[in-house]
Amino acid sequence: GHALGHRGGLSHLHVPGTSPLHRLAPEAKLAGLLGFVVAVALTPRHAVVAFAAHAVVLLVVVALSRLRPRLVLVRLTAIVPFVAFALFVPFIATGEQVTVLGVSVSEDGLWATWNIVAKATIGATAGIVMAATTPVPDILHGLTRLRVPRVMVGIIAFMFRYLDLLADQLGRMRQAMVARCHDPRWLWQARPIAASAGALFVRSYERGERIHQAMLARGFTGSMPDLDDRHATAGDWLAALAPAALATIALVVAVVG
Repeated sequence: GHALGHRGGLSHLHVPGTSPLHRLAPEAKLAGLLGFVVAVALTPRHAVVAFAAHAVVLLVVVALSRLRPRLVLVRLTAIVPFVAFALFVPFIATGEQVTVLGVSVSEDGLWATWNIVAKATIGATAGIVMAATTPVPDILHGLTRLRVPRVMVGIIAFMFRYLDLLADQLGRMRQAMVARCHDPRWLWQARPIAASAGALFVRSYERGERIHQAMLARGFTGSMPDLDDRHATAGDWLAALAPAALATIALVVAVVG
């Protein structure tokens, strides 16, 4: 089995399947995701046709992943706070004013809202597909094969491994605060909240020290073993980089045209 192959961390995001995206090597998918997201981020906000092309490419990728549309949409709600903030931009931005539904708003603000919403939606959906089709251990192995420093991979691995554990511990501390008549929702409870955050930090640090000592006693050499000997083929690289290539072409056409 894989190291870290458990239900903890963020492994619950993975949706088992046999789609073409599930079968691609993780390092190829990571490189393809990075290239696609960079192309989308660099797309000028006025290039509506380019954003439409990005969306079409992404819809094809979602279809190939065989993920349920409802699952993707539910997970996409994570960007709602960013979208909600973006909706206020036209009302506070300066510049030339235009009338929309009888309300005067900034034209630059409207374009800024469109830019935020379009890029956040496309980028988040791409990340959702990546997380749903690739288990956390495979992502870590992919990072290692892409020559990401092993120290960083190790930090990311332990973050995935203990994120849920820390969240559970924080929840228990919050319940203890409520039982002692402290309500963490209000500003005047900032002092006990800060004390709890400090206690959580100390406990996390001590836990990390104990885990590190235990791993050293078991022969840990500074990097997690790669138990998967399957590497990306030329076909994996071509398939994974195709969306990034198409997004780059749309970007170049938008900039040059």
